[in-house]
Amino acid sequence: MSGEEATPNPLLAALPPATDYITYLTIIEYNLTAEQLPTLHQVLQDATLTTNIGWDLVHLLLPLLPAAEECLQDVALKGNPREVILKVTEALRLMQYANPEAEEESEEEDEGEIAVEEVLRKTKLEDGDGEKELPLPVLQFETLLSMLATLHRRVKTKYPSRFLSTSLQAVLASYSNAESHMDELTAAVVKFIKTLSGTKRPHLPPRVSSGNILQRTASQQTEPDPEAQSEGPSLDETKLSERLLQSLVTHVIEDYVVSLSSADDVPGLAWSSRLMEKLEPGKVVPGKPTFAEQFSKDEGLKGRSSVVGQLVAVAQDLGLDSRDLFQTFTDESTEEVGSPGEESDPPASANEIPLSRIGSLYLFTARSVGRVLYGRPPPRDDISIFPEHAKILRNFVGTAGTANVGLESEALLDAVLCLGLLALEENAIGEPSDDEEFAQYLQTITLISANSPSPTIRYHAHYLASTILRSHPEDLVRLSFIRDTLEHCPYENLKASAVGWLKGETLEANMPPSAHSHPHPHQETEESKDSETSIFATPIALTSLSPFLFPDLSHTLLPPVPISEAWATFRNELGFYLATLNFYYLLLSATFLHEALDIAGLTETADVGGSFLGPLRQAVAVFREGLKQGGELAAEEGEGEGREKAVGELALVEDGVERVTVGISKLNQAQ
Repeated sequence: MSGEEATPNPLLAALPPATDYITYLTIIEYNLTAEQLPTLHQVLQDATLTTNIGWDLVHLLLPLLPAAEECLQDVALKGNPREVILKVTEALRLMQYANPEAEEESEEEDEGEIAVEEVLRKTKLEDGDGEKELPLPVLQFETLLSMLATLHRRVKTKYPSRFLSTSLQAVLASYSNAESHMDELTAAVVKFIKTLSGTKRPHLPPRVSSGNILQRTASQQTEPDPEAQSEGPSLDETKLSERLLQSLVTHVIEDYVVSLSSADDVPGLAWSSRLMEKLEPGKVVPGKPTFAEQFSKDEGLKGRSSVVGQLVAVAQDLGLDSRDLFQTFTDESTEEVGSPGEESDPPASANEIPLSRIGSLYLFTARSVGRVLYGRPPPRDDISIFPEHAKILRNFVGTAGTANVGLESEALLDAVLCLGLLALEENAIGEPSDDEEFAQYLQTITLISANSPSPTIRYHAHYLASTILRSHPEDLVRLSFIRDTLEHCPYENLKASAVGWLKGETLEANMPPSAHSHPHPHQETEESKDSETSIFATPIALTSLSPFLFPDLSHTLLPPVPISEAWATFRNELGFYLATLNFYYLLLSATFLHEALDIAGLTETADVGGSFLGPLRQAVAVFREGLKQGGELAAEEGEGEGREKAVGELALVEDGVERVTVGISKLNQAQ
């Protein structure tokens, strides 16, 4: 350099004893750049120095990842573990994850700015299909957990759970704040738990090309705990630490499953759908990809299944008993929920550490459905519809009020329904405590089938409700629920379902025994049938339901009701109208029902033609005219597909009305 001596590196020139530790930390802070990291790594090989300053380097090094990995590794290996743990947990609690959409907008608005470059520093993530970008906060989370795994193994104390409790609360608080990259974050948590617990099961396949501290520190020499205690932890203390890890697993799986997208109508892990495909292969729609195929081919679905599988496996390795899970999610006492980010005092015993109620449900469901999907051993606790599944419904569905039933997380509803379907598969109906419990259970399930945005959730809820309704041995109870649904339910799709239930009951009660291909769960023997006839085999059932099957439509569909209001009512009740027309056409066509159910008397006393068919026919004519160009409804429906669909619906109703009218005419001629 033209005879001049090179400027000494400040990190080397100021090394203690040239300066004290506090001064040296200040010098590092003002001179730390990515270019200085190799020098700092060299400096940190001095165990005494790292013990004294390592704890205060954590927040300086995290923004420089992934280049700062080696230095953070040095801090984890050689720093004072108790002090560094405090800094790592502090960093976890302060970590902020950028919302992916907000992050994209920020990049567009501030492209090239140093602040964005610092916050959104990325590294490459390899997933086999190319390269993705992994945000800096995700790298930081993975690195901090790797450090914690090393640090906790270094701490030698009689009460390790006190340190572990603080760390796990920080891990969960940070994890719960994330909005994306949940697979990578969850894999980091699983690896962390396995390392702390000493389980031998292999980790998830590595996905980050930059390497991982945990993989390298495991084989490197660590410095002893400078504050080590000679007395080791007791058996109770060991159990307490294990319970802390068990609790973490349940909370992580809760957050992970809730984070899953339900796009393309795949709610959560689609346990209910995959279960039914396995149990009822004949109901699979030909030519349509099954859920099992989707989970075997789609990379995103394969990823979520793999992550949940790892959580289930690590819970098993930790000895988390299914009976403990079962007791947790069936407990009807109010679950205590702390404030987000608020740190609780370390527990004094394992009994003080709660499992997540929802997380316990997910783990138990995964174990239960694994018996059918993968041939795994089932949990020890079997679930019957009554009382266990009814209790599960009360705990998880409608807790925010009846108006919100079915609007819960689709992943949660999928898990709840899956346990009900498993109970049906085992024919484990049980006995409700009274008719009120039976009706309440059915009401909740049917509301799910009406309100859920997911078609698959609605289908499984409808199947469960229909099967449970048919299971009750008392025909009067079944009739009462059908009537209550027709009379009071505001959802037209449920009223249409009630018509379907009535149709099934009517045919079941009146078919000759040889015609039963699927016997009713409580079908009487010939002897009992002779002495006690089902109410559905008499005119009483239809007569009592006729005011709700064939309501007077003149007050809702015809003038003076405004046509737009009448049209809205018609569209809303369309499913019910079609179900009723089809059922009544069946009654008219099945001549063996005419005498037993007094179909002629029903037609006359219910005034089917005057109050139901007539207004429906007139309304269809008015609506068709209104849909013509220039009509009152034309602008509302628009041109193209909207109008074509509306005209098609009118044609369906008109066809049903005409078929029933012809059927009534033939019935009258036969009298």
